[in-house]
Amino acid sequence: MASPLLSSGFSDALVILGAAGLVIPAFARANISPVIGFILVGLLVGPFGLGALVKSYPWLYHITISDPHAIEPFAEFGIVLLLFSIGLELSFKRLWSMRQLVFGTGAAQLIASGIILGTGLHLLMGLAWTGSMALGIALALSSTALVLPIAGTASPVGRTAFAMLLFEDLALVPIIFVLGALGPMAAAAGWAGFVKVGGLAVLTVAILFVGGRLLLPRLFAQAARTKSPELFLAASLLVVIAASLATTAAGLSPIVGALLAGLLIAETDYHSEVEVMTAPFKGLALGVFLITVGMSVDIGAILADWSSYLLGIAAVVAIKAVVTFALLRLSGLGGGVAAETGVLMGSPSETTLIVLGAAGQAQLLAPGLTSFWQTVTAIGLTITPLLAMLGKRAAKRIELRGDTLPEAEISPEGPGTVVIGFGRVGRMVCDMLAVHGQPYVAVEADIDAVTAARAEGYPVIFGDVVRPELVDRLNLGRAKALILTMNDPVLSVSMTRRVRGWVPDLPIIVRARDTAHAAQLYKAGASDAVPETLESSLQLAEAVLTDLGVAVGPVIASIHEKRDELRQEIKAAAEMEVLPRLKRVRGIIRTESSPA
Repeated sequence: MASPLLSSGFSDALVILGAAGLVIPAFARANISPVIGFILVGLLVGPFGLGALVKSYPWLYHITISDPHAIEPFAEFGIVLLLFSIGLELSFKRLWSMRQLVFGTGAAQLIASGIILGTGLHLLMGLAWTGSMALGIALALSSTALVLPIAGTASPVGRTAFAMLLFEDLALVPIIFVLGALGPMAAAAGWAGFVKVGGLAVLTVAILFVGGRLLLPRLFAQAARTKSPELFLAASLLVVIAASLATTAAGLSPIVGALLAGLLIAETDYHSEVEVMTAPFKGLALGVFLITVGMSVDIGAILADWSSYLLGIAAVVAIKAVVTFALLRLSGLGGGVAAETGVLMGSPSETTLIVLGAAGQAQLLAPGLTSFWQTVTAIGLTITPLLAMLGKRAAKRIELRGDTLPEAEISPEGPGTVVIGFGRVGRMVCDMLAVHGQPYVAVEADIDAVTAARAEGYPVIFGDVVRPELVDRLNLGRAKALILTMNDPVLSVSMTRRVRGWVPDLPIIVRARDTAHAAQLYKAGASDAVPETLESSLQLAEAVLTDLGVAVGPVIASIHEKRDELRQEIKAAAEMEVLPRLKRVRGIIRTESSPA
């Protein structure tokens, strides 16, 4: 009897779990979304990758997916959990606070992009209007899983993208509903069947909504009283699966039920706990889904018809970027932010694959056409980080042309103090210079930060200090001081060395990460180096020891001893003839030179 460990299911599970264990940490370390990693893993281990070589090299069986169709149920469950988590993130209060951007610009962006794409597909490919519009709406969706980690939600680009993505997440309900109602069950019986299926679906959703509002708080209250995480997780998964089965029985997609379940739980007091409990399952199941996406990508087919795929992805990105840019400009947003947001939102989404699958099940799209656009979507997801870089470059070009706010002027007599980097630290330094009436000019490479700072009245120049022409423009020979606050240790050392060789007498004060970095800065020619974590660590240690009951005198003495050790370390590492003195000034550690 063959061992169950040699079964294809066990081998496939090993490959998936191994991919999750390798892909997520590796891509997280490189600040790249695991979505791309899972797609590439699916491409590598799938039937069009290493799986095609199993007959010639049997040992590859253990590191490839032998039966792609066997893992499709797990992939579908991943999508169900993804839509459930989207529902958990939505609430009526959150929607109301962003209603203008969400239901105004967000709705216009999705509808306009979908209509333009759908009309183009109808005219160029001869598709029926129902199929072309379903395909257009699917391609008009953008990736929540990729865009938000790249842009965040604090920057102007992130906030704008989040609002539009929020509407797209909401729009999934009616989109999937309509596609499900247009399916074979309705089509076979004509308009009467359509009305019957639609009515049954509306009734099912209404029952779920009313029943959920009445039963879910009681269900989760009972689960919470047991203080059993296992029971709480089981209750959460039960709600998701039951709602999905109910909408499936009504002729709709199971993800409608999952999204509705998330929305209902989001209105209870238990949504945070449910979100934490289900997050690991969602991440792993979504990874399985993305691996199946990668396995569906046929490199041979792409190479054989590369021009069609290139045209498809280029057209989708260009149309969505232009529509988004135009709508954001009409809403009064700055050109740089509008351009970066438009390009970033240009690629299709992981939810595009959901809508394509629903359209295929409804027989609105032929299997071959669905497969083609699934491959285009997979390519679009993979190039999203590249689009983010292109969007930033486009924003920089627009801002450099003075599209929004005037740039700070540098006086011929000198700029005063020059502050490189206008983040949290740089802003604080500039505020203190302004309080004491000291003229200054700040330089920042993040166009969003520059735009926001100029709007608040700060004299900030956009530019990258790596470029020699920018350094020349700063007129450092007439400056009073140079302060480097950027969080890039290599760049701060090289910048210090370059400026010191050019302006030997200029005071250069640099933000250092630690004592080792401070020593490197002194060797490069810094006048003062400020280790950012040093004093906070000493203050934390002092507070802990005092709270533990240790006498204040010995604690202070040990803090002084530690400072002396750090002085010796910096002196030795920097090969200094004098001993640096660590002086505490209003909670900031300042490094000065003093006789040994």
